Amino acid sequence: MIKTGDEYRASIDTGREIYIDGEQVHDVTKHPMFAPIVDIRARIYDLAHDAATADVMSYVDENGERNSIANKMPLTQQDWIDKRAAIDLVLDEAGGVVTRVGDETIGEMWALYDGQDVLNEVDPRFAENIRRHVKLAASGDPFHISANTDPKGDRSKRPQDQDPDMLLHVVRETDDGIIVRGAKYETAAPYATQAYTKPTIANWGDAKLSDYAVGFIADLNAPNLKFICRTGFAGRRDAADYPLSNRVDEVESLVIFDNVLIPWDDILFYRHTRAATFVRSCLHRYSALPYVHRSIRFADLMIGAALHNVRQTGLDNNPAVQEKLATLACYREGIDAHLTAAVATAETSPGGLLMPNQSLLYAGRVWAQTQLPQMMHTARELCGGQICITPDSATFGVPGAAPWLEKYYSITDDWQAEDRRKLLAFARDLLNSDYAGHRLTFQLFAQAPPFAHYQAVYRNFDFDGPLAMVKAAAELSDRVDGAAKP
Repeated sequence: MIKTGDEYRASIDTGREIYIDGEQVHDVTKHPMFAPIVDIRARIYDLAHDAATADVMSYVDENGERNSIANKMPLTQQDWIDKRAAIDLVLDEAGGVVTRVGDETIGEMWALYDGQDVLNEVDPRFAENIRRHVKLAASGDPFHISANTDPKGDRSKRPQDQDPDMLLHVVRETDDGIIVRGAKYETAAPYATQAYTKPTIANWGDAKLSDYAVGFIADLNAPNLKFICRTGFAGRRDAADYPLSNRVDEVESLVIFDNVLIPWDDILFYRHTRAATFVRSCLHRYSALPYVHRSIRFADLMIGAALHNVRQTGLDNNPAVQEKLATLACYREGIDAHLTAAVATAETSPGGLLMPNQSLLYAGRVWAQTQLPQMMHTARELCGGQICITPDSATFGVPGAAPWLEKYYSITDDWQAEDRRKLLAFARDLLNSDYAGHRLTFQLFAQAPPFAHYQAVYRNFDFDGPLAMVKAAAELSDRVDGAAKP
């Protein structure tokens, strides 16, 4: 059954060993750097109980129980339409973009569900484990996150030729399960329920068997886990000046596995590098869609901030300004078009699920990520230089400064100084702040690096059509092999 927000808070307030900003955290639900994002995740749970939003966030299963739309295995196009509607509702409630809330990571489990034949070749227990965990995710409604990236150490060396803890690995087997050591960088780990933990790209070596080729569900309340976090943005500066930093910052952690026991029932693959290779090849088969959908909302925020500004200052009828606004609109619509088409032409997966059209989905991800830096700069141009030179909110209240700021920041009867200040503060936090820079860099971490995005397109694009077209148009001989072998 779907948790309430309070039940979620209770599930993570369990004495975890968490460090941030030079101190140990004793209650993650109340610490100023965590509380805002914990509250948003709790609100997501509560939305499924509110009469006005329950039908958007949840569905009634065959047992008459309400379960999360986000965790429902996709079988129809309507399932994907419903999932996108739920994402939009969550982002409306958050008042900004939140990336790690679970819907974008549960898809990695569905990709593994598609690979049960591979897991069965390794050990039939592992296929049974994934089936059970997929069902538990749908009915138990955990806050499920993803763990991929290790510290890695000296990348010119094999894992075996340096400190073995640079990559998470198995140190021994027991009757109860395996013992693992190492570390993973994970977004939202201190306030999540569980993490699908797996190898990073190709770091398990080239042998048939490897202790680095391991994937499992980590209970984030397990003993011997430590969470060492980057300093959060929330609570550091006035929310009036940095509204997004204080509302939707998601904290990343270096999660230390200091000899952590993983029960056999929670292991999804182990030692066989073929299973690890399969996992990496299709990891984002489903999860790329909700992740990229968030880029539409980020584009909307940029467009809205820019358009408000040019209308305030009377520049919205300027053709050069309209061209830049149209550029942002094309970026936004390009992302939406890829995702809409990927759902409209969805394909049946090897496991019998409905997966978005893979070529369109991955091409849309490349469009969203590669164009983002330029689109942010275009939005900065439209917002103008005042986003980097406007005084803070406290100065607007100082008697000696307030009359002058009121004079120079009031534009029309509708746009007085306070609303002008609020817009510029929002635009600064969206585009120019340390939080904005973090969000941009986060794209290089959150769903694999850019080269992996292009490789996904290369693996999934149908090259046979262009080859056959040119073979026929150029009247090439039948000896020419027209089949694509990417």
